[in-house]
Amino acid sequence: MQSNTFYNELLTDHNLHPAHKKKLEDANLVLEGVNPSCGDDIILELKEENGIIVDGAFVGSGCAISQASVDMMLDLVIGRSKEEALKLASLFSRMIKGEATGDELEPLEEAMSLEDISKMPARVKCAVLGWHTMEDLLGEKDIKE
Repeated sequence: MQSNTFYNELLTDHNLHPAHKKKLEDANLVLEGVNPSCGDDIILELKEENGIIVDGAFVGSGCAISQASVDMMLDLVIGRSKEEALKLASLFSRMIKGEATGDELEPLEEAMSLEDISKMPARVKCAVLGWHTMEDLLGEKDIKE
């Protein structure tokens, strides 16, 4: 497990300097994701070609956890197939529910740093907003909180 300092540094960096927070002019998949309980609101934009997510971005507002989580997610899924992206979303969801731990989480890379959110029930919806929006956008939302 990573230290709280590492978690805080990654969360802060992705929140203050998100690589993917911008408008994606040539997106061919766009969906809004809203967390009504806290007001997080994102518009996720993906460009998919031949089953591969070739680019992605988001705009919107929300807490540091929601914004950092969607930015980390886009780092992971750009360049991957739809199926790979959905597998990562499933793994992330299992991690946030406390059902996946340890080495099993390595494919999540930096997003593993959000593992302790599973111990903060009020923040779970923040962390999964981008991931669930991507699942809806890719047409396979079969994971429930």
